[in-house]
Amino acid sequence: MKKPTLLVLAAGMGSRYGGLKQLDPVGPSGETILDYSVFDAVRAGFGRVVFVIRKDFEEVFRRHVGSKYAGHLEVDYAFQSIDDLPDGFTRPEERAKPWGTAHAIRAARGVVDAPFAAINADDFYGRDAMARVGAFLQGDRAPMQFAMVGYLLERTLSDFGSVARGICSVTPDGRLADVEEMTKLVRVPGGVENREDGKPVVSLTGRERVSMNLWGFGPELFDALEARFPAWLKANAANPKAEWYIPFVVNELVRERKAEVSLLPTESVWFGVTYREDKPFVVESIRKLVEAGEYPEHLF
Repeated sequence: MKKPTLLVLAAGMGSRYGGLKQLDPVGPSGETILDYSVFDAVRAGFGRVVFVIRKDFEEVFRRHVGSKYAGHLEVDYAFQSIDDLPDGFTRPEERAKPWGTAHAIRAARGVVDAPFAAINADDFYGRDAMARVGAFLQGDRAPMQFAMVGYLLERTLSDFGSVARGICSVTPDGRLADVEEMTKLVRVPGGVENREDGKPVVSLTGRERVSMNLWGFGPELFDALEARFPAWLKANAANPKAEWYIPFVVNELVRERKAEVSLLPTESVWFGVTYREDKPFVVESIRKLVEAGEYPEHLF
């Protein structure tokens, strides 16, 4: 059985943050958030990492990111292009941004041929979370049997602005029933609110399980993505801001009973640099984990 692959979605430049935040140091020896994800993946049994990036920053990414993992696990690349569309489709002239996380995962269809975990490059997921998805991918898994690591909403917020999260509904036996994307979540006294323009405010407790885009998939997902992308394009291509999110695809597959998704609960605290002001908190949080012995001072 092949060791699982870590698929890192790293094509975004982080427009709100103001730079290529995948390369921003946060650890005591200059480590990036991404370094911690790769380190956790290695000790969870992953044998390969594939970075989904844009072709135009391949050279800097290979030099500053991929090279440091040599000797620890196999490193490869897939390239997300806005023009990578099914036969018969072309990019509308007004379309300037990529097509979303499902499209980013689809970009690896010719590169990944083993069970894989998909993550964002700029999120700190934690040792427990990576261990749980690693164990799932290395266990007995039927085709179209996937997993999602579920975080407590209150442990995934920013104090400096709203965030987007997938709010999960879970069946009594621990299966994912639904993921509802909420894009304007803010902390308020006593809980969390979603404040989207033109929609009623949704009040939450903060104890809901949310998706942070840490998924466990089999390579059969690529066939499902390829089959569904044309219909999504027909319905959304005219909207220059529409994004094809991976939770949307998973929801469809679950509702149609074509896939089962286990929710793997974790008590890990998620760290992310959504806004530049988040960075000091992330640096301090990682420093505490190093002092507690969760990570060495030098990762690679």
